Formats: sequence, structure tokens, C-alpha cells
Amino acid sequence: MRTEFPQLAVATITLDGVTPTADVSATAAPFLERASVRLAERPESEFPEIAAWRRAFSQMGLKPTQYRCASEALLRRFKKDGELPSIHPLVDLCNAVSVAYAIPIAVFDLDQVTGNLLVTHAAGTETYLSFGGTTETPEPGEVIFRDDAGNAHARRWTNRQSALSAIRPNTRRVLIVSEALHDTAAADVDALRIELTEALGQHW
Repeated sequence: MRTEFPQLAVATITLDGVTPTADVSATAAPFLERASVRLAERPESEFPEIAAWRRAFSQMGLKPTQYRCASEALLRRFKKDGELPSIHPLVDLCNAVSVAYAIPIAVFDLDQVTGNLLVTHAAGTETYLSFGGTTETPEPGEVIFRDDAGNAHARRWTNRQSALSAIRPNTRRVLIVSEALHDTAAADVDALRIELTEALGQHW
């Protein structure tokens, strides 16, 4: 993907020993407050982080107001509801950091990933498990997260994660991936990685 999007900045974190019982509310609160302050200043569509992903989706032939990157979808929900739904402490913390930075963060259960995980164009033979329980086949050329078994762990790059590797109460090993495309993406993704690593260390 770097050939098509040379400005892409990526940070990854691996974490072992995850548990579902941590209380992350106090750790997440400052990140949510930062998101609130930004949203009070201007709409999320005008954030440089979101605008860059919208341009990328257009470049991939997707309508950016129909298919939104994960951080934009979270920001829209947070603005509407004033809070984010609680899913799992790890996911809740990552979502809070995601809205603070307006940068998509994906969290994968590594025990559900076969071999390597690669961001690439789909061949059209991969399988994707939706949260509704249906199996989909990504279109040829669609940008996906694909493992060595041909499982698509995310569709349309940062748009929609698969239920196959979603975090569950019994999840123990995870891979966290954050990606950005805006002008200061490299510095911002690095700052996100540092802050998120510190926050994770308070609980796991």
C-alpha cells in the first residue's frame, strides 16, 4: 500500500495477557475529553486526519460518505451520543485513543489470525465474517487485512473489521494497528503509540 499511499504512517503494538476485567474508565476519560474539545471547535469532517482518509477512500473508488474510516465513524457516534459504547476494556481504551487522535485503531485477536497479516488488495477469493454471522467475499482489488489462510480480517482497509478476530472475553494475545495519511501522520502516529502503550501498561 505504500506505493499507492507513500504518506502512510503505521504503528503496531502487540500485547499478551489481556483480561476482560480491567476498569479503564479513568484512563480513557482524558482521551474522550480531548475528542470533545476538538469536536466543539469544528466537525470531524474538517479534521485533517479524517479528510486524508476521505481522499484515500475516493482514490480507492469508494464514496467516502458511504464508507467511513473507523475513527470517523466513532467520532460521529461520540458526537451524537456523548459517549462510546462499552465493548471490552481493551477495545474501549483503544476507541478512546482513536477519537482523541482521529486516527483509526484496529485490534485483532492474534489467536484467530493464521500466519501473517497483510494489508493488500483482495484477490476476490478471501472470506470475511460479518458481525451478523454472514460470510462475505471482498471484491477483487478491495483493500483488506488478509492472513495466510485467506481470511479477510478487515474490509475496505480501515472501514470494517471482521468478527473472526474481534476481541472477546477469552482474548489473551492481540495486535493493535493504527494508520494515518495526513501531513503530520508520522509524528501523530508515533505520539499515539507512546500514549497508548503507556495507557495499556496501566491495566495489562
